[in-house]
Formats: sequence, C-alpha cells, structure tokens
Amino acid sequence: MSAIDILLVEDNPDDLALVLRVLRRQHLADRVEVVQDGAEALDFLFCTGVYAHHGATDRPRVILLDLKLSKVTGLEVLQRLKSEPRTRAIPIVIFSSSAQDRDVTESYELGANSYILKPLDMSELTETVSQIARYWLRLNRPALG
Repeated sequence: MSAIDILLVEDNPDDLALVLRVLRRQHLADRVEVVQDGAEALDFLFCTGVYAHHGATDRPRVILLDLKLSKVTGLEVLQRLKSEPRTRAIPIVIFSSSAQDRDVTESYELGANSYILKPLDMSELTETVSQIARYWLRLNRPALG
C-alpha cells in the first residue's frame, strides 16, 4: 500500500493553505503531497521530470484535483490518468469552485470518482475536507495494485 495518503493538486495558495490546515489539525492524513499545476501532477504520477526518482509504488490513495490549473488543466490531468492502466484505479476527487454543469458532466465522463464544490465558508470547508478525507482514507477500500 502507498505511503502517500493524498495528492493535492491545487494552484491557489489560499485554498492550499486552508485544506492543509484542516488535514493537519484534524490528523486526517499522515502524508499529503502537494503539486501546484497540472504538468507537475502528471510528472509526479508518471515519475518524470523532477519526480523521475520516485518509484511507481509512490501512488496516492486519493487525488484531490482542482480543475482550473495552469499549464495543464484539471480535466486534461483527469483524462490522462484515467486513460493509463497504471493510474486508472487511483480515486480522483474533483475539488473545484466551478459549479458549471459542463465541468461536472465532463469530469464524470472522463472518470472522476467524485465532484465536490469548494465551499466559501470556512466552517463548511473544514467539514467538507474532513468528510472527503474520512471517506477516502478510512472507509473506502482501494483497488490493489
């Protein structure tokens, strides 16, 4: 099993800080890796670029993926990960501020496991991140491999 609990793909420093604070304060994840754009996410997951030294076994148990990313969009990352046999089984939760129907629909069509809107209210954000982590890290049984 992977030593990485969550791969957080987020380019907004404020959102990143808030999510990490919730995870840390509530002791919901032992190891969270952060990448700040879509290209870095792909490098991390496919062990290329600056992540070439990572082993293929350094897979996260779940990916929290923002859609509106620089370099490579979240939808492009999702499509690439779900089209590759070695990353297809990793659960991907879209965690976005976009409530656009087309983003939701396209995310599910590309294989997203869940689509969750980022709440604007801090207490709601805390509860949402807590529920995501509890479900995917404690309740969900991941695919082997």
